[in-house]
Amino acid sequence: MVRRLGRFRQNARIQNPVGDDVQQLQGRVAVITGAASGIGQAMAQRFARAGMKVVLADIETDALQRALAQLQAMDAQALAVTVDVADAASVERLADATYAAFGDVHLLCNNAGVAAPALLQPTWENSLQDWHWILAVNLMGVVHGVRSFVPRMLAGGDEGHIVNTASVAGLLSGSGPYFASKHGVSCLTEGLYKDLKSAGARLSASVLCPGVIRTQFLDAERNRPAQYGAPTDMATLSERQQQWSAGFRAALESGIEPSVVADAVHDAVVADHYYIVPAQDEHLQRIALRMADITALRNPTLPMPRT
Repeated sequence: MVRRLGRFRQNARIQNPVGDDVQQLQGRVAVITGAASGIGQAMAQRFARAGMKVVLADIETDALQRALAQLQAMDAQALAVTVDVADAASVERLADATYAAFGDVHLLCNNAGVAAPALLQPTWENSLQDWHWILAVNLMGVVHGVRSFVPRMLAGGDEGHIVNTASVAGLLSGSGPYFASKHGVSCLTEGLYKDLKSAGARLSASVLCPGVIRTQFLDAERNRPAQYGAPTDMATLSERQQQWSAGFRAALESGIEPSVVADAVHDAVVADHYYIVPAQDEHLQRIALRMADITALRNPTLPMPRT
């Protein structure tokens, strides 16, 4: 008899149309990209504590091995694979390695993402190299994950879940590549959710839209491949942009802990809840205002000037 993942309700008996069923995470397989640090590492630890076998994927090999060692110290079954999610063939190799090691996948977290310090520059000031790099990782990385894993997950016939990491930026607005990439992830994931439900698939999906989280968010260029140009020269940024970057870096230090985000993801997967938005109140208010602008068909509300 095939064990069922159900709604990922760990050690809980629930009612469902096909009868009572003990549905759990224990022994299932999770794949998490961007797992060497930040939110991805916290999710790996959270799902390992839930008894899952965890595949950690990241472009940063040394940090990845440290994250793997931490899971092994927890007596978790884990595998680490160095992956560039911007490269479709690299993600396909991740899928091959995962199925060779564990035979199935039940939870896919397309989490890897990057940003440049010039986050709020207007679109006409962002370099084409920034556009290509950020879209390749943030958006196409999710596309590659979906294409490499979802067909295999569907063919496996078990229940499962896909979590795609967007951002509150994917529910707000901005003209640069980061905002555009995260809107793409939000749109893709909602469509994926609808496609899976409409097809009667035993898979579901959630979109993760974090606010300001205590991570190395502004240091992503440490892993920027040479093909996408050199890291940002802060001296070339406007004084306003430099001040914003410094202020945002300080805000990250007091941001939401990644473990809080990981708990929210776990709970949403268990409950089959689509929107996961661990964010500050100001972000939630801005999202509500934008939605009100849209439904009222009024011009977008301009942001308050920064002092």
